[in-house]
Amino acid sequence: MRKGIILYQSKYGATKQYALWLQEKTGFDCQEIQRTSFHQIKDYETLILGGGIYASGIAGFNFLKKYIAHLPQQNILVFAVGASPYDPTAFDQLYQRHFKDRLEGIPCFYCRGAWHEDRMTWVDRHLCQLLKRMVAKKDPADYEPWEKALMEAMGRSCDWTDPAYLQPILNYLKERQ
Repeated sequence: MRKGIILYQSKYGATKQYALWLQEKTGFDCQEIQRTSFHQIKDYETLILGGGIYASGIAGFNFLKKYIAHLPQQNILVFAVGASPYDPTAFDQLYQRHFKDRLEGIPCFYCRGAWHEDRMTWVDRHLCQLLKRMVAKKDPADYEPWEKALMEAMGRSCDWTDPAYLQPILNYLKERQ
């Protein structure tokens, strides 16, 4: 058995940055999910999967769902990267939606990402503009945390990535040794 691998799917770079920081701290191998097959990961003791949060989904999560039956669940963890500040209620909803059946009990951690409209695809940029128009009709006092973050970030570039978000993951790994 080999020590560990970090798999990630990053659309705009924040998840990749966290994966590389995690690799630096752990010494684990690191690879994009899109370039990974089951046979490349089956002999690792620890599997860390990182993906951005898009439309209430976690990028790359289907890879884990596809192979979970063949992987030792006690050595798997996930980190999800989003542009919004951490919100326990929203994060719990994300967890309840995705970590069912064989995935139940797998730890999931949150890392705050970045917002760079200039790097977004045309489709993503326009979807965000539509969302902004919908949110703008609400009273700002009633905004959900993600709505507040959207309204504050639109038209600006923001980078909230910080290696400190990885500390709970590193603590978890240390406890598991």
